[in-house]
Amino acid sequence: MATTPEAKVKAKVKAVLNKYGAYHFSPATGGYGKSGVPDIIACFEGKFLAIECKAGTNKTTALQEANLAHINRQGGFAFVINETNIEVVEETLQHLTSSHKEKKSA
Repeated sequence: MATTPEAKVKAKVKAVLNKYGAYHFSPATGGYGKSGVPDIIACFEGKFLAIECKAGTNKTTALQEANLAHINRQGGFAFVINETNIEVVEETLQHLTSSHKEKKSA
């Protein structure tokens, strides 16, 4: 079974989430769920993360953009990851770890 370019991006994102011990899952939408939901939903240090994975020059749909914007407006962290910006996931988790430690010591 061939692995798609998008599946490779998802695997890299999940590897970073696992490295940090984040809770995460990939929602199954196939006719039963809500359309436009990001590919990976995660929770880390009490924060909600939603990650839409794309490969190459693939772009998000208007519905995906609307969902990502809604999550960000509600205080979550929602973003699009592809092969060129995978480091954003780790940078976000590092930031959340630092913020969490600062709050504990205050």
